[in-house]
Amino acid sequence: MTLFELRAPEDLLAVRFAVSPVWETQAAVQAFVDERGRSYHEPWLGLVKTRAAPLDLVPLLAVLPRRGYVPDFLTPPPQTCRPGLRAQLAEIRATDPAQVSRELARCRETVSDERYRRLITSLLTNPERARDQLAARLHEAWAGLVAPFWHRIRTLLDRDVDERSRLLAQHGLRRVLDDLHPKIRWTKRGLSLADRDNRAVRVGERGLLLMPSAYLWPHVAAIVEEPWLPTIIYPATGIAGLWQAPAAPPGALGRLLGRTRALVLTTLDQPLSTTVLAAMTGLSPAGVSRHLLALRDAGLVVAARHGHEVRYRRTELGSALLCARRE
Repeated sequence: MTLFELRAPEDLLAVRFAVSPVWETQAAVQAFVDERGRSYHEPWLGLVKTRAAPLDLVPLLAVLPRRGYVPDFLTPPPQTCRPGLRAQLAEIRATDPAQVSRELARCRETVSDERYRRLITSLLTNPERARDQLAARLHEAWAGLVAPFWHRIRTLLDRDVDERSRLLAQHGLRRVLDDLHPKIRWTKRGLSLADRDNRAVRVGERGLLLMPSAYLWPHVAAIVEEPWLPTIIYPATGIAGLWQAPAAPPGALGRLLGRTRALVLTTLDQPLSTTVLAAMTGLSPAGVSRHLLALRDAGLVVAARHGHEVRYRRTELGSALLCARRE
């Protein structure tokens, strides 16, 4: 069991959420070859099979063992709640080569595949070059496996954080922490993670980071080694619907509004931006924008700013119309 010690009120006040594009990228690489999560990611695997063909994933697979130590410098805990991939890759490339060497050496000790062990040994001959090469491979993996679906994935992760924020407001932090994963439980000494280790991690005022992940299901992971910020990564809620196509709009609603406009209204089960709606429906952003303006003028949707983007949601009239057409 790993115990994240939260001893003082200041420790609890430093618990925060974040999402990480670079974490999702390395998790996607693992999911691409790991049959354990394929029941949920089968549609994604079919979509990326062609994209993944030209990628050289071997160096990443060598340092991302399914059972063993994964170098933390490849997934640095985010400094902000929603970092960009470019900033995270720059952080990886700025890692001290001595840190890279220590973590790669530890990874090699846990890898059983002799081919991968030889590859890591080769990387260790020049840690600085290895660091930059692995960052470049992560960038390529992001472009091929994750970037085309990032809006959909980010919506899932943001929704998880939003729901837990509401849970915090209604029931308090203990309920939030207990609800993360069956292996994570709140105790009098802090947050316990049921794993094969037996250690205590002093959180202190530096804080504890909680990160939802789309590709981690059904597992949970943690970053506990110095100098990294203590981090727990858990499966985001709603993973079962991540790759599902939007439900077809009722036929009567399609005849009333037009099939495409009805599809946009039907897809708005939660507030979404124009870009995310386009990704989910397969429409162009410009086309989605035109339909949203028409729906807004009819009083069926409203817009509200959420951070740096504008999200649309159905009004009571829009929901009533949709429900009436389904009856």
